[in-house]
Amino acid sequence: MEALRVQLLAEKAENSVPSQYIQPPQNRPQIQNSNPNIKAAIPLIDLGSRSSNLLDELKKACKEWGAFQVINHKVPIGLLDDMRRVGRTFFEERTMEEKLRYACDSGSPASEGYGSRMLVASNDTVLDWRDYFDHHTLPLSRRDPSHWPDSPADYRKIVAEYSDHMKALAQELLGFISESLGLTCQCIENVVGEFYQNITISYYPPCPQPELTLGLQSHSDMGAITLLIQDDVEGLEVFNNGEWVTVNPMSNAICVILADQTEIITNGEYRSAQHRAVTNAGRARLSVATFHDPARTRQISPAFHPPKYRPVIYGDYVSSWYTKGPEGKRNLDALLI
Repeated sequence: MEALRVQLLAEKAENSVPSQYIQPPQNRPQIQNSNPNIKAAIPLIDLGSRSSNLLDELKKACKEWGAFQVINHKVPIGLLDDMRRVGRTFFEERTMEEKLRYACDSGSPASEGYGSRMLVASNDTVLDWRDYFDHHTLPLSRRDPSHWPDSPADYRKIVAEYSDHMKALAQELLGFISESLGLTCQCIENVVGEFYQNITISYYPPCPQPELTLGLQSHSDMGAITLLIQDDVEGLEVFNNGEWVTVNPMSNAICVILADQTEIITNGEYRSAQHRAVTNAGRARLSVATFHDPARTRQISPAFHPPKYRPVIYGDYVSSWYTKGPEGKRNLDALLI
């Protein structure tokens, strides 16, 4: 059964959220009362510096966080702005009838299009307070812009251009990450193989009870590397040292999130980042995540010996993930030797 779009629920302006969106107490976001002056922050890395310690900075960020933000990444800032603009236009200026023309298959966990239920293991699972639009962008044989909105007029052109820039950045970053471990530049990318890339625009409407809900439940991403941009509204959090740390929105930065297959390939030397999205009562929030995954038939195994993880066919990993649900990193931990 397809869930009611969260945006419609939010527009009803009820004072409480339906029960299926209420997280169990242990999963609810805690209101932070910590001193803002000693607030932890994920690392910020300047890719333009090309300094001798760039690889050292990356190594520290990948080892301690599994997530970091990059600036001077060669992706035009205007393109980041355009991607946010076309996404916001779809969610905020199209009628529900227009949006539902692009509804995804609710019976399939990762079908292309407009939906609300992506990370759902069963009908009993607590729902996320978000709507999304998922685009299949790479390989080119999967890319069919007729499946994407045609308004605004440059929507499809922007998504295609953005896809190509994200692929180039993902390749560059995986090269640096490989080198930071003393591997050849191509090592991680060679194990991953041809990128299967999806671009997901997530829209988090204002929520009347943000203390009870999550925009996106805690998980680590399944694939190799995720590149994410936010608007100016806080919401993305990364789990580090036992606490949830807010990723400060920066309009010119791209957030890099290591995913599970990179943890396997690096033999646990680098950790995939557990992350989530929280909601707020006052403002809608928009983010754009670009996922770079192996082909379903690809076998992923550690590049170091002795291996700490069993080899896994990526399609089997994905099936397990969708069967059990995300719940932090338990799917990855199941592969530990």
